[in-house]
Amino acid sequence: AIVADLHAPALTREWQKFLADCTLRHLPVYNIRQVEEALTGRVKIHHMYENNLGSLLPNPTYMAVKYLMEVTLILLSLPAVLPIMVLTALAIKLEDGGPVFYNQERVGYRGNPFRMFKFRSMTHDRSINQETTTQHNDTRVTRIGRFIRKVRIDELPQFLNVVLGQMSLIGPRAEYKKFADELEQQVPFYQYRHIVKPGITGWAQVRHGYATGADETQIKIEHDFYYIKNFSFALDILIVFLTIRTMMTGFGAR
Repeated sequence: AIVADLHAPALTREWQKFLADCTLRHLPVYNIRQVEEALTGRVKIHHMYENNLGSLLPNPTYMAVKYLMEVTLILLSLPAVLPIMVLTALAIKLEDGGPVFYNQERVGYRGNPFRMFKFRSMTHDRSINQETTTQHNDTRVTRIGRFIRKVRIDELPQFLNVVLGQMSLIGPRAEYKKFADELEQQVPFYQYRHIVKPGITGWAQVRHGYATGADETQIKIEHDFYYIKNFSFALDILIVFLTIRTMMTGFGAR
């Protein structure tokens, strides 16, 4: 196969004829952007050209079908999930006597704010538990919290957000309102990731893990764009299997 930058000014008529002849001989010719996306699982957007954002609009039919499938899956999983949630709640309460659940305003579908629910994994001492990005070996994380974050049990209360239509099981990470406002100023087209519902797990989460700083966030946004561009049942199934691997290995946990 041949990989070429099909938008390069140096692509003369001679090169165009050569590439056309290659396709006539059944030799595949790929644009460099296609290959880069396939190898990295990321879509880069820096400028509003070639209607790239328009090509990333998710399929509305699949969005509706996906919601029905996710609610059905949650209802079917309750007999197995509820005992885990009860044991987790007891462990959190016994460790320090603080509240079991934690909720916070996040940015959701189409930029609308909502309250996201989680099991509390950090100390309930407000004097040290400030709204900042979680760091590696963060001292605010409790012993129980470290475990439930590693295996992602802390996310289970978000099933309620999914049933309410505020989130999906799979989608971009729902970010804090304060951080989302800052990132809109730093990362090109950051707000476009809100074109789909945020997810409990997602392509960026299983490929990159948590992000700290604008550079790592830029990479995660490119993963989010890839997910939106390839929004499909097949990709969601792949993310499910990668999420299971993440839960077993603790990849990206903090």
